[in-house]
Amino acid sequence: MDSSALAARVRALRLPIPNPNPSLSPTTVPVLSPGSRPWGRRLSCRLAARCSGPVNPNPNPNPKPSLSCSAVAAQEAAPAAAAAADIVRVRLRRLVEEFHSLPEPLDRVKRLLEYAAVLPPFPEAERAPANRVMGCTAQVWVSAAAAAAGADGLGRMRFAADSDSEITKGFCACLLSVLDGAPAEEVLELRPEDFGDLNVVGLPGRAHSRVNTWHNVLISLQKRTKALIAKGEGRPPVEPFPSLVIGADGIRAKGSYAEAQAKFLSPNAMKVKELVSVLREKKIGVVAHFYMDPEVQGILTAAKRQWPHIHISDSLVMADAAVKMAEAGCQYITVLGVDFMSENVRAILDQAGFEKVGVYRMSNEQIGCSLADAAASPRYMQFLETASRSPPSLHVIYINTSLETKAYGHELVPTITCTSSNVVQTILQAFAQIPDLNVWYGPDSYMGANIAELFQQMSCMSDEEIAEEGNCIVHDMFGHEIVERIRELYCDAFLTAHFEVPGEMFSLAMEAKKRGMGVVGSTQNILDFIKNRLKEALERSVDDRLQFVLGTESGMITSIAAAVRDLLGSGASSSSGRAKIEVEIVFPVSSDSVTKASPNGSHGSISTVASDLTKLAIVPGVATGEGCSIHGGCASCPYMKMNSLQSLLAVCHQLPDKNNALSAYQASRFSATTPLGRSVAEIGCEPILHMRKFQATSKLPEKLVDEVLSRTGETVS
Repeated sequence: MDSSALAARVRALRLPIPNPNPSLSPTTVPVLSPGSRPWGRRLSCRLAARCSGPVNPNPNPNPKPSLSCSAVAAQEAAPAAAAAADIVRVRLRRLVEEFHSLPEPLDRVKRLLEYAAVLPPFPEAERAPANRVMGCTAQVWVSAAAAAAGADGLGRMRFAADSDSEITKGFCACLLSVLDGAPAEEVLELRPEDFGDLNVVGLPGRAHSRVNTWHNVLISLQKRTKALIAKGEGRPPVEPFPSLVIGADGIRAKGSYAEAQAKFLSPNAMKVKELVSVLREKKIGVVAHFYMDPEVQGILTAAKRQWPHIHISDSLVMADAAVKMAEAGCQYITVLGVDFMSENVRAILDQAGFEKVGVYRMSNEQIGCSLADAAASPRYMQFLETASRSPPSLHVIYINTSLETKAYGHELVPTITCTSSNVVQTILQAFAQIPDLNVWYGPDSYMGANIAELFQQMSCMSDEEIAEEGNCIVHDMFGHEIVERIRELYCDAFLTAHFEVPGEMFSLAMEAKKRGMGVVGSTQNILDFIKNRLKEALERSVDDRLQFVLGTESGMITSIAAAVRDLLGSGASSSSGRAKIEVEIVFPVSSDSVTKASPNGSHGSISTVASDLTKLAIVPGVATGEGCSIHGGCASCPYMKMNSLQSLLAVCHQLPDKNNALSAYQASRFSATTPLGRSVAEIGCEPILHMRKFQATSKLPEKLVDEVLSRTGETVS
């Protein structure tokens, strides 16, 4: 879907209300209440609405007050009443009025340059990466200091700033004219949206980046203000999260959790050799999810350089990669993931005509997923039975569900699968193609709520911003405590969040995204975002340090580290080694962030794990719960960790399985039938194939649309 088409669809779409989704937590009981309505029921508010601030109705086109050397601080001479309170807002209002009095963009640019000219010099020694403002195209440096309290007893802040861009320097001077010398409390009360009325430059095509500069510099100054307040009050510094710092010269780990993640980034050469040897000898392909254990990912990443039939990705393309491996001659496919992933690989290979290619899991026990289990519950089927009585209805189901769930759901309501990277486009396209459609999404309650919030925010975006959403749109370890620490320590860093995170973390990342400092979406979206920000830094060829908060599974660090090291290696040669660039990946986990696993390594069912926590061992991971539950565990899913290197090697060495010793490891091939007597494997694949066609054509398949329009609303008996 191209950008203009996406923007047009959002403008034409009324804002939907999300229906309740099945809970992923035993503490929450989701019921479809009589007053609730599914996606597609319309609110009176339309997405065509615009968010705009008031404009000065009587701008004076002529005044051009001169700026002296003390212009930045001149507004200290405010009336006594204003000096006692709301100094910042009085100054901001005056700044808004000043620029509104200049109707021509060129005049506003000239005034901005006048501000830049009187900005006090910035000490050369403070032009260090630690003082850089991340997210700005130009280089921007800031510093902050706490001054003695004034006569009113309020502590004052003193700020300094500079940039290698005259326009950006002007922005900094304007900000300092508002904030410098103001009480710390007022500095912290200011919000980025308070600058909504300040149209300083307004150059076509560049306004968004200018707004980002205002916001990012403001947030950087506020972060420093908070730190100075804490220091002045004698509070101990907030403990930072563990992180990995990746540079051209290697990787440094900060904290024991990061050390555990980094341990396997340089894998054992003998283990790599052993794996490559058995894969090549027996023609075995490997498809693995991003959320693998760091040891496994490190080995697989190194082995892929010698054996090309290894693929690490999100769940969307694992089956596609398996088909390509089968086409290249692989006789076996090993799947490192949870059971629904191996089921999908088995079914798609069968659909492609590769029934003889063996598909193997990494355990003879269930490798579960609480998200998939939630969709397999009777409550979810009741949810779909309700949907079947409200035609025309479309069921959009997250791909992280079992083949049986997809099949049973498809018989109740026409169904298409989605992923975190295409769910928004799928829903928008469905509304565009089918009038008065009701969309029923499940089973991830967080993703459903986040979709609603995303659409609400899109109603207040410009066409340009919506187009950007279409290209990069859019797990409860990220609770309130974690989010507050991110606000305190990393509010000026790049924030990444998977679409499955709870609302508080999602909102934080969405706010950062608006100012070019964040991404919400799939694991691939997150990886691409980090790579693109690093490429931009390499093109600038100046010393820099980029900090990313990893709001998803910690297993992603292997792919991130490999991509970053590759780019830094190529960037070093292109910049003649003059620029020193480091990338810091922050893991938002705390000392009480643990995952539960039974002492003997067996995970069993989720209900079993939850019912007997006192007998469980502790391993590094997330706080309480497993899988994509609302107590959040995909950040270090214990089921994913069942895919160990030892299991992979053991399965590979026993192939071909002449004695049927690996029967319990084979991916399920469903012989069961649906309530209407059709094959689960065949019907369960249809929603996946519908998604594939949508991805190829940007339109819902005609077959699916016809099914939606032909349903009468009667439930399947």
